[in-house]
Amino acid sequence: MAPDDDTVDVEANYRRIDGDYVIRVKIMRVPESEKFPEGVKYRLHFGTVDGETIVRYDNSHGLHERHEGDEVEHIEFPDVEALVERFEADIDDRL
Repeated sequence: MAPDDDTVDVEANYRRIDGDYVIRVKIMRVPESEKFPEGVKYRLHFGTVDGETIVRYDNSHGLHERHEGDEVEHIEFPDVEALVERFEADIDDRL
């Protein structure tokens, strides 16, 4: 699927930690809509190189969610900076 012309990558990166874990961060500015009223679409993923999700934050379905293993929690979206800080704290708690 081709990206929308109105979509702008704000941040996208991939990082390996100690060869066992991966961090994928994708944050995009998108047009404000009913699905994305803040004008932001994100996926913050921390998992293993084998594909296991340890913790992930995303709003892919228009809901702000925190995934830990098989559990899904709906969360408040303060702003991008606070969300990234919470995600980084989740990673620090596990390393």
